[in-house]
Amino acid sequence: MTLVTDNENVGLLSTPRLAALLGSVVVALCSGTNYIYSVYAPQLGARLHLTHTQLNIVGLAGNVGAYIAGPIVGRIVDTHGPRIPLMGAFVCCLAGYAGIKCMFDGGVAAGGTLSSGHFSMLVLCSSFTGFGAIGGVSSAINTTAKSFPPSMHATTTGLVVSGFGLSAFVFSTIARTFFPGDTSALLLLLVLCTSLPMLAALFVVQPVPLPSTYLLPKVNQSEDHDPVFNEPAMPSIHRIDTVDTVESESHRPLLGNQRRVNYHGVPESSTLTEVGLANGQSCSDPEELPNIYGVQLLTSPDFYLLVMIVSLLGGVGLMYINNVGSIALALYANANPTYDEIEASAWQTTQVSILSICNWAGRILIGLVSDFMRTHLHMRRAYSLCILSFLFIISQIAAISVSNINALWIASAMMGVANGSGAGVLPSVVIEWFGLAHQSENWGWVLLSPLPSVNIFAIMFGRNLDAHTPSQDPNTTVHIQHAIPAFSKLIFRNMSERQCLIGRECYVSSFRVTLMVSVVSLMLSVVAVIRDGRRNRARVRRVAQLESVLH
Repeated sequence: MTLVTDNENVGLLSTPRLAALLGSVVVALCSGTNYIYSVYAPQLGARLHLTHTQLNIVGLAGNVGAYIAGPIVGRIVDTHGPRIPLMGAFVCCLAGYAGIKCMFDGGVAAGGTLSSGHFSMLVLCSSFTGFGAIGGVSSAINTTAKSFPPSMHATTTGLVVSGFGLSAFVFSTIARTFFPGDTSALLLLLVLCTSLPMLAALFVVQPVPLPSTYLLPKVNQSEDHDPVFNEPAMPSIHRIDTVDTVESESHRPLLGNQRRVNYHGVPESSTLTEVGLANGQSCSDPEELPNIYGVQLLTSPDFYLLVMIVSLLGGVGLMYINNVGSIALALYANANPTYDEIEASAWQTTQVSILSICNWAGRILIGLVSDFMRTHLHMRRAYSLCILSFLFIISQIAAISVSNINALWIASAMMGVANGSGAGVLPSVVIEWFGLAHQSENWGWVLLSPLPSVNIFAIMFGRNLDAHTPSQDPNTTVHIQHAIPAFSKLIFRNMSERQCLIGRECYVSSFRVTLMVSVVSLMLSVVAVIRDGRRNRARVRRVAQLESVLH
């Protein structure tokens, strides 16, 4: 990829740099569309005669695709730049959403079922959307981090991440405003608006080299100290030797033949969690960071403790996000015997919009709270895990308590804040526990942890809904047939065969399970705080012993 080489002529706020930032925000905005799945999932299920379990498998495919492709795409972005991932994102998003739209438009004949081959194709198309999403957002974050100095990383990368978080809100608002109740039009919007911007980004989203004054830290300082850790000029048993990162050919970056480091000792090929968080979330204290990775990471009990917490909470969050459309439909149908498809669709998109906005707010709020606790209260980042688990507990209690569609926004808002808080605080915990030098690699392993729980919780939720569908509960069928006026039965007929329409009872038992899971996560978080405190005290004692030996 060709980069601008005349650093002195490219100002910090030059047009190419601002264009790269704006393009990155747009790409991230078009990459977060997996969260809008619950808007069209019930209609997709009714059109293709899918069970709730099958719908959850389709939704899972998109999430799993993003999880699995994350480390691979990140590696490609680091070594070859954003061009290849953006091209892949264009192809994957176009093929994924176009395939889903074609199958939705084709439908299934009355009384028929979707063949296993066609269902496999639907799952594959959904996984393509996940591949495309991670390709787009990784390219956007990496480009932004390389195009701006460390002093602006928190602001610029924050803009990009906020675009990703607000994606569901933007697309659901467009759908609700311009074509309410038209699922085919929504899918066409996703086909065009997730693929074409990736193609256009090939000409805009590319790293713009910094002026030479920003590239390297000043090494001849009057004070002999590290600009990040502010350590005394003495050996440290936990010092991260950034020179060592040059040793491996596999870590060779996009810019130059040597692995440059910025003011924070972070490789310039690093992405958001290495650079943005390094700017203000993990290196604010004088304590040294560890350097744990590879086999040492995979044999660390603390790694598996964090994996368990992330796995449990990640599964709980995605279960709600992928099914909030079905929850809204069940509550609406139970309270409105005269079914209005447009109004029902509006309730679904409203919940997704609330989730999206609160997810964005949670990312910001947890960062402020975590930084305040770390800087002013001198509390370790592990305490943020307790806050995170507590937020999930509140969200599950809200979901269990809601029995009216008008109050569902409370549960959606709490889940959005909880899920966004997890995305905001967990990378900084990984940095504090395992170090910064190999943070991308470590975070990639942690991101794989929700895969088992996501599958278990999603299938559990789907089977719970299927167990309460009218086709499997004769008493419920009779109740609904009496409740629906004659002129509405035609509209309800196909939907009631595949949708649970009896309100809160459709799903509440699933949330009782996830409430207990969230409580277990809180208990594990307390264990994490205890272990982290012991580990930190032991590190302080070792440093003190080393100081006494040296003096």
